[in-house]
Amino acid sequence: MKMRKIMGAGLLSLSLSLSLFANDAFAKAPESSEKFRVVIKGSSTEKSKLKGSHGLHRDFGNDGFTTDVNEKQFQALQKNKNIEVEVVPEIQVAARQTVKAAAVPAARVPWGIKAIYNNSSLTSTSGGDGIKIAVLDTGVNTSHIDLAGNSEQCKDFTTTSTYVNNSCTDKNGHGTHVAGSALANGGSDGLGIYGVAPQAKLWAYKVLTDSGSGYSDDIAAAVRHAADEGTRTGSKVIISMSLGGSKDTLIANAVDYAYSKGALIIAAAGNSGYNANTIGYPGALPNAVAVAALENVQQNGTYRVANFSSRGNPNTAGDYVIQERDIEISSPGASIESTASNGGYTVLSGTSMATPHVSGLAAKIWSSNRSLSNVQVRADLQNRAKKYDIKGGYGAATGDDYASGFGFARVQ
Repeated sequence: MKMRKIMGAGLLSLSLSLSLFANDAFAKAPESSEKFRVVIKGSSTEKSKLKGSHGLHRDFGNDGFTTDVNEKQFQALQKNKNIEVEVVPEIQVAARQTVKAAAVPAARVPWGIKAIYNNSSLTSTSGGDGIKIAVLDTGVNTSHIDLAGNSEQCKDFTTTSTYVNNSCTDKNGHGTHVAGSALANGGSDGLGIYGVAPQAKLWAYKVLTDSGSGYSDDIAAAVRHAADEGTRTGSKVIISMSLGGSKDTLIANAVDYAYSKGALIIAAAGNSGYNANTIGYPGALPNAVAVAALENVQQNGTYRVANFSSRGNPNTAGDYVIQERDIEISSPGASIESTASNGGYTVLSGTSMATPHVSGLAAKIWSSNRSLSNVQVRADLQNRAKKYDIKGGYGAATGDDYASGFGFARVQ
């Protein structure tokens, strides 16, 4: 039997309690020499000039191009009447707390996996064969013994104008944890942890830096790339995003593009609850499945929506129709044990943790019938959620509510 050890255990004891939907990173004026990112829109001629003078980071065609500028350059661009210029927002991870990593998991099948399988005596999981789950996050330790057999793509979108292939180092831990909940395979040594769909393949796309934040243009590029890779390889792709911020045109258009290409987008609702209308983006977009977080607590005969879980719009709830700023699905997201970037295991809470549970379930559903479209898989998730209505937690009520959405989608 292979002995396990974890390196640098202190790394995962750092706090990941970043505000998911923080204020604009540049609300405080930067120093004149400090670089930050902007998107520039205008005529082809004007954009061509500015690409030459300022450089190009990413080109989004009619949506403009992005580049890094300092405050003085930004002010000059604002005076140019032939263009539109906006600061590119930063997006952050959606985790609330961390517990120091352990060398072996407390439970090979965590409570959330048992709950989504609706089986309290579950000893292993299965499913997801042939489906790709693109985890857009802080990277993934693809060498983790519980993930190594699943890893198929590893790309870093944070450092270049395209991406760096075979590079997705995760020094934060968030992305590795998310990947484990979706598809951890239990480990070749029989000591590891299980995710929802252990036969699914992992596309690990690093879109956030080791601090847990990143630019929306890099995220948008990765979303489009995942969709294009699905088309290129003839694969069914689930894009899992445990991140969020304010509404951003680049990401919104990328989500619409990916959905039109047949990808299914699953995204965290955010950790700004429990007031109404606290859901963030991209989860709040109609073409993304927004996931709320459940606790391992029973209230009114069901699991309870965590207080920290963002709530949607009560004015558009109740009709089982997804509009902007609606919660769609609930899933386990409090005190979730999963894989850690140092090779061990750790516990995190947040809608970040709920999201990969749904991504894994979607992969399990899709693998059982690959003729389904992304729209049909989404409808299947919704129908499963309706069977397990959530009535616990602030705002939770019978039917489609603004706290839990359609309910808790489960395997059975």
